Amino acid sequence: MEYKDYYKILGVSRNASQDEIKRAYRKLARKYHPDVSKEKNAELRFKELGEANEVLKDKNKRATYDQLGSNWQAGEQFRPPPGWNQGSTSRDSGGGVNFSDFFDSMFSGGRQQHQNPFRSKGEDQHTKISISLEDAYHGSTRTLKLESPEVHRTGHRITKTRTLNVKIPKGITEGKKIRLNGQGAGSMKGGPRGDLYLEVTIKDHPLYSLEGKDISFNLPITPWEAALGGSIKVPTLAGSVDLKLPPDSQSGKKLRLKGRGLAGNPAGDYYVILQIMTPKASTTKEKEIYRKMAEEFSFNPRANLV
Repeated sequence: MEYKDYYKILGVSRNASQDEIKRAYRKLARKYHPDVSKEKNAELRFKELGEANEVLKDKNKRATYDQLGSNWQAGEQFRPPPGWNQGSTSRDSGGGVNFSDFFDSMFSGGRQQHQNPFRSKGEDQHTKISISLEDAYHGSTRTLKLESPEVHRTGHRITKTRTLNVKIPKGITEGKKIRLNGQGAGSMKGGPRGDLYLEVTIKDHPLYSLEGKDISFNLPITPWEAALGGSIKVPTLAGSVDLKLPPDSQSGKKLRLKGRGLAGNPAGDYYVILQIMTPKASTTKEKEIYRKMAEEFSFNPRANLV
């Protein structure tokens, strides 16, 4: 098969930078795009440009291509040496325009494209999805817009925006990945689509904090509730619950509600962290109450400091 000078096709020198190659390709692709070009043989030129760009934009493929060096002459028949397999290439699926035999032989180990072509899977895609703590706790369905590489009928890669409905599983935690089979990039060799991986991030919540599957909540209480104990209503993501507050509770004390964190096997826990709030003494009577307490109690929180 005849050697193709990809540098000549793009009109760049053999030591051209990646930016120069990119600019040259974009300029010529606009000129010869079959949908707009009136140039003779526009579709063929556009295919050649796509093939040249596919090789020269990729450092590994370009290095492989450059290994031909002085072993070729313009118009000479090219036969790849034994074991020349340097990896797969991209081709159009569904009967569209394919890359040349030269391209296929060079980057597919000398395999002819009409002899049982390998239908490789499209690339997997990775992105992040940000969800609320409520989504993680209850589970939900989210709509996601994704820019995905597709294959144009000419064999050229284009980018399309797709809309996906994503099911958020109940109990999912920070950093976990949701795999969507067949929702990644399309294959340029006619194979199945790749997969889409969504890495979950959970937004900060104004009331609750999350660590793994455990949820924590800072509960403000009065000094007399801390001293006397009692029953207090506490909010949770599943609704309010009655919490039994033990007498003589201190700030920072954790009360555990087993299994009321994120769902799982086992489920996480829900921790209520007590925060004693001291009321302001705004009136004469309120100040007198504090003076009376000072007289009645021998409590000194700094006793161990001196």
